[in-house]
Amino acid sequence: MSPLVALVVGLLLGGVVAATVIIRSRPDLGRVSDDDPRTSLPEAALTRRLVDLIDPAIVFVDTDDAVLLANPSARALGIVRGDRLLVPELLTLSHDVRRTGSHRADVRLPGDLVGAGPRLVGVHGVRLDSGTVARPGPVALLLQDVTEARRVEAVRRDFVANVGHELKTPVGALALLAEAIEGASDDPEAVQRFAGRIAVEADRLARVVRELIDLSRLQGGEPLPELRPVEVDRVLAEAVDRTRTAARAKKLDIVVGGQPELVVRGVESQLATAVTNLLANAVAYSAGESRIAVAARARSGFAEITVTDSGIGIPRADRHRVFERFYRVDQSRASSTGGTGLGLAIVKHVASNHGGSVSVWSEEGLGSTFTLRIPLAGPADHPAVGPAPLPMPQTPTPQTLENERS
Repeated sequence: MSPLVALVVGLLLGGVVAATVIIRSRPDLGRVSDDDPRTSLPEAALTRRLVDLIDPAIVFVDTDDAVLLANPSARALGIVRGDRLLVPELLTLSHDVRRTGSHRADVRLPGDLVGAGPRLVGVHGVRLDSGTVARPGPVALLLQDVTEARRVEAVRRDFVANVGHELKTPVGALALLAEAIEGASDDPEAVQRFAGRIAVEADRLARVVRELIDLSRLQGGEPLPELRPVEVDRVLAEAVDRTRTAARAKKLDIVVGGQPELVVRGVESQLATAVTNLLANAVAYSAGESRIAVAARARSGFAEITVTDSGIGIPRADRHRVFERFYRVDQSRASSTGGTGLGLAIVKHVASNHGGSVSVWSEEGLGSTFTLRIPLAGPADHPAVGPAPLPMPQTPTPQTLENERS
């Protein structure tokens, strides 16, 4: 259990004990004078009221494993039915508490109990007697939902490990190349060759750092800039312009088409980055003289932007993971493609921040189609005059064929 959760649980338990002590030592607390017509509130009712108002789940378990008391938070978790605990791990923990006096552990609650997927709770169990009696007394279990806290911790650990691995490669290469240049100081041709490699590794390192910063901003608590009307045609034109040089170097054509004059509400720079990343991914995994098609259309209140390539495709087992940070289908191709493994993760978070989504259709050897869906703007947001219509792609895409079949 984290120190913060332990502190909260300790304070709550201390509050219950303190309230009970005060009530016992102050018989007049919560009681009015004999002359006052108001009735007094018994101390048991005050204590029960306090327990019910406490946010963390609290369960008192007797020596025969019967539940003496469970506050509304505990019953909302579905762990109590009548006077019985339904989670064997909690019963085992209460037995340990009777022997030791106190125990802490994380317990996973099944999704069918909670009703909203499995949850992880941090449990602090305390024996309520002084430990001097012959027979141990009841046990109090305090439960705090730590599902999100543990998920964030796991994400942070993975993030640090992945960042360390990704930065280690270019930094190590730069160090080796620097040594090589020092050893080849009398060979101008070798120095020039090594300097070129240093420039490549430095560019890769800068790209990793830049994309990490972009991803941190998208995932962080910073509020999204004000959403404004954005012309999809401008986004596509900007993304194609950024990617055209890399495509030409591999003799790839980028064809733009679809429905013109679509307008969405969003941040133009982020949307352009997302489409650029999809195009860059298509260029990286396409070979030979082929074509990459990017098109947009309106469907069900969304602008659907599709990027289709005829490259190597994605194996079925990897499709659900391609939007994870640093994930690559083929690690051996990482150095040849120059990718950082962050591009598609950025696309996913841009889509999420705009209330949209991103998905992929792919078959090995046939290519891939990535679809970015962004909510359309209302009629009042449309500009009076839109840009000239863009040409339609000359060849059908896998996504088009899939839609026609459906």
